[in-house]
Amino acid sequence: MRDVDLVVSVAHAGSVDPEASLSTIEMRESLLGEMLRLLGIKNVELRKTHAFIKGKLGEYTVHLGSGTVQKMAAGSMFIVPVHSQHRGRVFLPFMDDDPETAEIVSKIVLLAKDSKIKDPEILRQVQS
Repeated sequence: MRDVDLVVSVAHAGSVDPEASLSTIEMRESLLGEMLRLLGIKNVELRKTHAFIKGKLGEYTVHLGSGTVQKMAAGSMFIVPVHSQHRGRVFLPFMDDDPETAEIVSKIVLLAKDSKIKDPEILRQVQS
């Protein structure tokens, strides 16, 4: 039992949500599907645990459980959210009160419209 407790503690310290069960991922997939439809974003395909995004500058995946971003054929991308204490609070009260879901949604929408990215660090990763 101590081993399981240690794994959960380490995963949580590494920003992996131990509560991101299959039902959480399914809920996020459903929420994203409806939101993408309402926003008219057609270059995102949801498949089980990932969102596959075909941007103008590249192709990406976002894991619906952890929010991990990969640029296809290039590797991991590091997109760090600006938390509410640093900027205006961003949340989706009409959809979900989970901040991880809001982060995943924002990453997917950002990458779906990658030609509009202004952040120099994210642009550097997209263009490499």
